[in-house]
Amino acid sequence: MLQLKPEHVQLAATATDQTDAIQQVAALLVQNGNIDPQYASSMLEREKTATTYLAHGIAIPHGLPQQRHHVHKTGLAVLQIPEGVMWGPEKAHLLIGIASQSDEHLEILRRLTRVLGEANKIKQLHTTSSKEDIIEFLTGSRPEPQETVLPDFAEGFDVVLPNPTGMHARPARKLVELVTPHEAEVRIRAGTRTADASSMMDLLGLGASRGTVLHVSAQGKDAAKVLQILKKEIPLGLGDDLTLPAQDQSTSHPALHFQASSGMQVQGLAASVGLAIGEVYQHRTHQVNVQDTAGDPLAETEKLQEALDHSRKELLEVMEGVRHRLGSGKAEIFQAQAALLEDPALIQQVVSTMLQGHGAAWAFQQVLDERILQLKKLDDPVLAARAVDFSDVKERVLGHLLGQQVQTGFKLDRPVVLIAEDLTPSDTAMLDPDLILGFCTAVGGPTSHSAILARSLGIPAVVGAGREVLSIPAGKASILDGFSGKLYIEPPEADLEAAETALKGWQEELETARAARHQPATTTDGVNIEVAANVNRASDVPAALEGGAEGVGLMRTEFLFLESDHAPSEEEQYQAYRQMVEALNGKPLIIRTLDIGGDKEVAYLGLEKEDNSFLGMRGIRLCFQRPDLFLPQLRAIYRASQHGPLKIMFPMVSTLEDFLKARDYAEGVRSELGAARVDLGIMIEVPSAVMLAEEFAEVVDFFSIGTNDLTQYTLAMDRLHPQLAPQADGLHPAVLRMIDHTVKAARKHQRWVGVCGGIAGDVEGALVLTGLGVNELSVAAPAVPTIKATLRERSHADLERLAQKALRCSTAREVRGLL
Repeated sequence: MLQLKPEHVQLAATATDQTDAIQQVAALLVQNGNIDPQYASSMLEREKTATTYLAHGIAIPHGLPQQRHHVHKTGLAVLQIPEGVMWGPEKAHLLIGIASQSDEHLEILRRLTRVLGEANKIKQLHTTSSKEDIIEFLTGSRPEPQETVLPDFAEGFDVVLPNPTGMHARPARKLVELVTPHEAEVRIRAGTRTADASSMMDLLGLGASRGTVLHVSAQGKDAAKVLQILKKEIPLGLGDDLTLPAQDQSTSHPALHFQASSGMQVQGLAASVGLAIGEVYQHRTHQVNVQDTAGDPLAETEKLQEALDHSRKELLEVMEGVRHRLGSGKAEIFQAQAALLEDPALIQQVVSTMLQGHGAAWAFQQVLDERILQLKKLDDPVLAARAVDFSDVKERVLGHLLGQQVQTGFKLDRPVVLIAEDLTPSDTAMLDPDLILGFCTAVGGPTSHSAILARSLGIPAVVGAGREVLSIPAGKASILDGFSGKLYIEPPEADLEAAETALKGWQEELETARAARHQPATTTDGVNIEVAANVNRASDVPAALEGGAEGVGLMRTEFLFLESDHAPSEEEQYQAYRQMVEALNGKPLIIRTLDIGGDKEVAYLGLEKEDNSFLGMRGIRLCFQRPDLFLPQLRAIYRASQHGPLKIMFPMVSTLEDFLKARDYAEGVRSELGAARVDLGIMIEVPSAVMLAEEFAEVVDFFSIGTNDLTQYTLAMDRLHPQLAPQADGLHPAVLRMIDHTVKAARKHQRWVGVCGGIAGDVEGALVLTGLGVNELSVAAPAVPTIKATLRERSHADLERLAQKALRCSTAREVRGLL
């Protein structure tokens, strides 16, 4: 489609005659770089051979084919003449100048042919003050609002955004709360986008994801003070838990062995695990019909304020309900929505629109739609998915403005499988798990707030299934599979019975696994696999042990740095490590030394921004560069080792020299303190470490395989990349062969091997890893009972045969197919 931008349109022009009008259009085309000035003569010559007047006041002046060499690039220019200019016997009001190097202009002519019947609409365009209205009419799409580029203030600093899911509603709300009490203007820039830090919508519009460099600047009486506060608080995450992965993943569960044999199947994205069997219920969203009926400005403003107040009160009530059911973290979704209704930039824009002669409801809808469109077009899918949160707010406020009841909950008298175009967070929070067996949406993604809430509620969910699901008749029998992301419609009776059996078996497995969580993970032929937990804080140890964990297989020490505004001192670290050792009461602990870099940025360390951070100064490399960080940490760990057993593990070791140097540092500190020797191991997470595994096995005490990084480095796929991350499967045969090579090298030298990466907590991954010969699996604490129960059901000999088959596969899909 030919582009038509606001700068290509001139409104409210006047012309003395047809020649003057054509020359003005030509001047626009020259100005935009479309034509040589000589092409204007060709446009005038064209009128002598055939008129370019179409109908309803529209003319399309363009040049002769033989003069196309004067066209630099194809394009359009529009001249609006409200009073009109005579064009032969007719009067022209809209002149669409066309510069065409070949036949691209036919596209716009086809569009004009389709719309020429809309005489009333065209008449409005003769006098409209909106360039966007003209562009939308001619091209079929409305241009995006142009961003206002604001300059940085003189005082400021750069900081890396550490939040796993970027600048979403919660940190944006926290940032606004930090800024507004001070007498200062604060601007935050991400690349070319700049936001007023007192506006949540502005901050969300930055599209800032984890790792984005923000420039924070301020002016005013409290500028220095507020900058100091933000310099401390932004690296701490503004209320987010920085130790979470980039996406909120659901806990692994036993594999569900169900596959329908026939009937209609719809494939979506698995958003919340589980199985739902029941009849379809179609949830139709009520479309609010907003008419632009302007009233008294003062009365409309009061009506707007009342609607905002009512909506905010309702959202806070929802927040309290969710807090009691699901915890404060999920409740903050609605606190952020409530805060949006106090956003000064948003309210100012709505009022400004009203003062142009529009009603409160119409103005509010227009402004919110514009902001929602901006969010949807962000590159980051997690942030773009938040658009539905603000659609939720919009519908709530419009309901009050128009005197329409805001829907709360679903009026159901029987359990159903809910189907909807999408569900807002408010919709999802009101779901009753006794009546909503599961839900399937046409759009949406697994990182949306609705998906997160569904997982918290334990409701199976499939999202992004396509609009065809909206045409499924209500009342049809269905099976919703939250494991595979499939929805089966009208399955045969045999499939329904099989699904019932699978569902019952799955529920029993979960209950059995939980009941036996303290039993060891011993295979049926007597091989024991240690199952530990990945834990960052001593306060989380009791829950992990109560859940069946046999120790801590990975303590990520970088959380001490990520959650502080300064490098933790030796004493601070010692207390943290000592508390962890004492909480474990003799159970094993592996402490990983500082693993900063890559996807973990700490602003106060002043590290240089790297284009390829995963290949740059991270892990042990950073520790060597910064002994001021490494030596105090080693001293703190050795001091803590006097209170209980622990091991030390070095991350990002890629050469033998790396380990020998790290060992020298550790031995130097140990000798200085007179501490007892502790086992020293390395993370196996880069291909070079795998290839040198035999050499490493001669000098290290143990290996721990970090499958997340090993997968990304083996497959050359950034594990945080929104498009590539789903393909970075740790069960890819290339990764499994790396693990196999490592285990064989370790066995040769009687070394112990653990796995602390993501696939250890995946049921299928745990089976293959055990078959490959690993000694320990360290997983997220909630996955411990399931992993232990799964291993107890299999013989090690069978798993060895399974692993050998997996090694011979060609794709990750084939490997998972074996299971």
